[in-house]
Amino acid sequence: MHRLLAAALLLLFATPVFAAMQARPVEWKIGKQAFAGYVVYDDAAMDRRPGIVMVPNWMGVNAAAVEKAKRIAGDKYVILLADVYGKGVHPRDHAEAMKALQSAYAAPEGLAARAAKAVDVLKSQQGKAPLDVSRMGAIGFCFGGGAVLDLARSGADIAGVVSFHGNLKASAKPGPEGIKASVLVLNGADDASVTGEDRSKFVQQMNEAKADWQLVDFGGTVHCFTEPEEKAESNCRYNERSATRAFRMMDDFFTERFGKK
Repeated sequence: MHRLLAAALLLLFATPVFAAMQARPVEWKIGKQAFAGYVVYDDAAMDRRPGIVMVPNWMGVNAAAVEKAKRIAGDKYVILLADVYGKGVHPRDHAEAMKALQSAYAAPEGLAARAAKAVDVLKSQQGKAPLDVSRMGAIGFCFGGGAVLDLARSGADIAGVVSFHGNLKASAKPGPEGIKASVLVLNGADDASVTGEDRSKFVQQMNEAKADWQLVDFGGTVHCFTEPEEKAESNCRYNERSATRAFRMMDDFFTERFGKK
């Protein structure tokens, strides 16, 4: 009996403490304006992994966005959940979200510059998180999807961007350096907020810039299709099948892009 107890105690103390998903607050500034996000990763292993800037939907950096960042990061990525509104701006409803969104688009430095600053902030986490700064990308949802497309248009030197049900309209034309990042757009085929004109102009712009791009339409799918809390019969509705496929495509896309670094 004593031997069994001793063996059990030895096993207990020899068993490593299970690591947890980390969501560590981080702040930065652009000029005098402060921003606040989270660095998210699994600290179960300290193997260096790719870094991804995640721009959330128009509700900004909130609890739901943190949980989504944790699910996406898993043990594959280090994610910076990026604030592009400004510290303390947390919309409580769609009206406040629209006001924050319009303010971000009107920022003197531009929305793409705010996303680019987030890339730099994530790179600065090297040594503090298990990050490989030679493998960097960005993803965004709804408003955030449009933001990362603008980041790509700005000539950001990252491996790729993925837009989930994002706005295809450009807030600025591609810069003189062209589009360096590969682009993957994951779109609901029945999303009423994406017009035929939006699509054709996006395709024309990508082709003129000689970008490496893909646009995938998910049938029977509208806007917000990766957002589990959106259940209303409207143009903003979760679709589990399309969401599952979209995240798998994202992983495949980044596996290819990061493998070339």
